[in-house]
Amino acid sequence: MTGEGWLYLATVIDLYSRMVIGWSMSSSMHTRFVLDAFTMALKRRGVPSDLVWHSDRGVQYASVAMRHLLKNHKIRCSMSGKGDCWDNAVAESFWSTLKTELLDETPATREDARKALFEFIEVWYNRQRIHSTLGYLTPEEFELKLVP
Repeated sequence: MTGEGWLYLATVIDLYSRMVIGWSMSSSMHTRFVLDAFTMALKRRGVPSDLVWHSDRGVQYASVAMRHLLKNHKIRCSMSGKGDCWDNAVAESFWSTLKTELLDETPATREDARKALFEFIEVWYNRQRIHSTLGYLTPEEFELKLVP
């Protein structure tokens, strides 16, 4: 929530490295901004074989447009069980971190929120925040270790 109203954030997180590889923001919760986040992730990573897209059961993720995009890229769809937040633990952890470490006060404008979210995701979360599941490395450091 901002002083101007809601700003929604959709993210795509690489489960291996915990890096946020796609994200999009919108003042309304519609399918397009989820498709934009997914498209950003595809542009950054391509489509490896046997890719699985996991999401909750939100209408944006179950939409015809999303199912069509997954089918066109031969990506398998996985959705959380009804009422089962543990299926999506990595995403839930990201949202908890975001709420705890960024959202101390309500941004005055959507633009202020956009700037703060960009800084949080691209600068801090992906490149500076260490993760215990990654051996106390940042997502970027973890991925760089994999490059021969």
